[in-house]
Amino acid sequence: MRIADEVAAALGEGRPVVALESTLIAHGLPRGRNLEVARELESAVRDEGAVPATIAVVDGVPLIGLDDDALEALALGSGFVKAGVRDLPAVVARGGSAATTVASTSHLAALAGIRVFATGGLGGVHREARESWDESSDLTTLAVTGITVVCAGVKSILDVGATLERLETLNVVVLGYATDKFPGFYLSDSGFPVPARVETPEEVAAVMAARAQLGLGDRAVIVANPLPESEQVHPELHDRVLAAALAAAEEQGIRGGATTPFLLDRFHRETGGVTLEANVALVRRNAVLAARIAAAAA
Repeated sequence: MRIADEVAAALGEGRPVVALESTLIAHGLPRGRNLEVARELESAVRDEGAVPATIAVVDGVPLIGLDDDALEALALGSGFVKAGVRDLPAVVARGGSAATTVASTSHLAALAGIRVFATGGLGGVHREARESWDESSDLTTLAVTGITVVCAGVKSILDVGATLERLETLNVVVLGYATDKFPGFYLSDSGFPVPARVETPEEVAAVMAARAQLGLGDRAVIVANPLPESEQVHPELHDRVLAAALAAAEEQGIRGGATTPFLLDRFHRETGGVTLEANVALVRRNAVLAARIAAAAA
């Protein structure tokens, strides 16, 4: 693993650092727009006084912090596979390049000593999981990784209720930031409550400290940060597109890891880019909040 000089210096001096994932950049946004967003997210973190650390694997080396050339290669190149935690050993051993998911970014960030991570939405339990057993490794990774993840809840294409039940079973702390409602990615309210509410970055930092004092430092804290209602995708549009996308996935036999990219692509196309811009907006908001939490915890 190689930690960028700027990131290493900040960690050594106890200054705030925010990890950023790379799957969103390499696989989640249109080419060109993805590079703009990657730079926007890093700038948003810097504007709050923290150091950004975008994480990816390049030529077999996990990099904690990318320079602009590496960001451009990640966004505009074609050689970056999507790698979860289980994929990292094979990618590294073969000298491959990979964009990291929520799970693998969390693992590598914690390994480097980074305490706060900003992303879009978590993976979780898929619909029809009773038959498919399809559950994101994000959940089990966060159960054994001491990092604070700022997100917009879980992706609304998933079974939100079952995901929250799993997080409870795995003893992962879930906080609603200035909300009593667990957000559903594009939606401000998934229809489920949050177990606890916080109002400020300082309150999140206090929860992080209490977690460590209670001997729970090897488990994640999830900070669910909803889009404002004025910026969410209209619920009726969301539900209509989701129903059509799920039916199309079933008809085409889309399963496993291909499901989420397929559904999100359908959302972006069928809403004329509305969900794409909502995705960018929520990730930017999460990066800003993560930087403020990192500063409060530093």
